[in-house]
Amino acid sequence: MIKDEELKTPVSGQRSSMADYLSPMAREIKPSGIRRFFDMVSESKDGDIITLGVGEPDFVTPWHVREACVYSLERGKTQYTSNAGMPELREAIVEYMSSRFNVNYDPAKEVIVTVGGSEAIDLALRVLINPGDEILVPEPCYISYSPITSLSGGVPVGIETFAKDDFKLTAEALKASITPRSKLLVLCYPSNPTGGIMTYEDWLPIAKVVEEHDLIVISDEIYAELTYGSNHVSFASIPGMKDRTILVSGFSKAFAMTGWRMGYVCGHPELISAMLKVHQYTVMCAPIMGQVAALEALKNGMDEMRKMVDSYNQRRRLVVRGFREAGLECHEPQGALYAFPSIESTGLSSEVFAERLLKEYKVAAVPGNVFGKGGEGFLRCSYATSVAHLTEAIERIGKFVHSLKS
Repeated sequence: MIKDEELKTPVSGQRSSMADYLSPMAREIKPSGIRRFFDMVSESKDGDIITLGVGEPDFVTPWHVREACVYSLERGKTQYTSNAGMPELREAIVEYMSSRFNVNYDPAKEVIVTVGGSEAIDLALRVLINPGDEILVPEPCYISYSPITSLSGGVPVGIETFAKDDFKLTAEALKASITPRSKLLVLCYPSNPTGGIMTYEDWLPIAKVVEEHDLIVISDEIYAELTYGSNHVSFASIPGMKDRTILVSGFSKAFAMTGWRMGYVCGHPELISAMLKVHQYTVMCAPIMGQVAALEALKNGMDEMRKMVDSYNQRRRLVVRGFREAGLECHEPQGALYAFPSIESTGLSSEVFAERLLKEYKVAAVPGNVFGKGGEGFLRCSYATSVAHLTEAIERIGKFVHSLKS
């Protein structure tokens, strides 16, 4: 039996602050570099700021999708679903993946509906990482991959990609980064933040390296529908890669459903089974209202989605032309929602350029260095905002660049 005095913490062992209760991992992880700029904008009382920082469609979720959700609520559909998600939604996801991207899955064993694509990425990393495993991440990239890897006990290893290669991952760069501890390759194409894409021909040598070195791939394809001039090629569709690939996607970007937090993950049944166990204990299931809306989006939302993509394409051309006319080099993004112009010619770092642009010219964008290797010297600008705002933002950026040169 434990005595009362044994329950007392010795004075010498008392913690000096609440932070001392945190795990070392929680203490050491850095806050989001993007969030810092969002906070600067939200804390400002200047209503004249134009924000190009948020990777969020400026469209409202189509009415028929919202109506399907409202109708389901009126009928009292507020219960839990199957842990893996509504069977009819998983079946619709499988049909969509087959018809759009030529990848076939079993809806009963190879699909989980998740709380956004972010949960799917977290689940995949958690079930695959052993302490010390190295996770290969082409950079610049979405900022969450490396922190989630670290939280799972893995070691993120950035692989730098370059504007001269349209920010594509090359087999040579991948090979050079592999060590005996390499286990996973995380891919995000179309790319956030660069807008880079990978073609079938680009994927073939990558697939060869993946097979030779026995890697598992987490392929984040959330921007799959947002390509311009070519169709998205899923890494899982490359011969021999389906069983090695955990494919992550969702409804946020293509269907303007960011706040619904609806995603999904597809993969080998043994990997999906392990992910489902973690999913069961953490969130149980994605909200039924969001699942109903997602099902409606897949069944009847393709026309609206195509109209949104056409609009993004118009804005993409506008901003790329605008940056080049302002004297900033800018590779042409073939996917996603972002332009990634180089600001090296100004002589300023990405952080300083972004801060001065916000304070002096009232345009908010994200410094490229927050996205990892190769991001310094660039600026991420989302073109998911109105043409009027984009036109004004480009004019202000041009004035800023001219003032630096003069």
